[in-house]
Amino acid sequence: MKKALILAAMTSSDPNAIAKHSLTIAGHRTSVSLEQAFWDRLRALAEARGLSLSALVARIDAGRAGGNLSSALRVFVLQSALSRDEALPD
Repeated sequence: MKKALILAAMTSSDPNAIAKHSLTIAGHRTSVSLEQAFWDRLRALAEARGLSLSALVARIDAGRAGGNLSSALRVFVLQSALSRDEALPD
């Protein structure tokens, strides 16, 4: 049943759906589960930097000071959004 839920989330347009992605980071395969909205934003941030999704995730992973990778990815997206909002005029 759990596999069916993950597969449904991967094809869902629901931004709250949890999607699991397998990535290669530093030569090792790993799986990361995030809400679809975070995956969408990470892809956009990677594209804006001229990076693949895996390359951006590897950079975030290399720079984290602890905690789990999913949390580090969410914080990166949040910090990106906050810095963009701060640059907007009032």
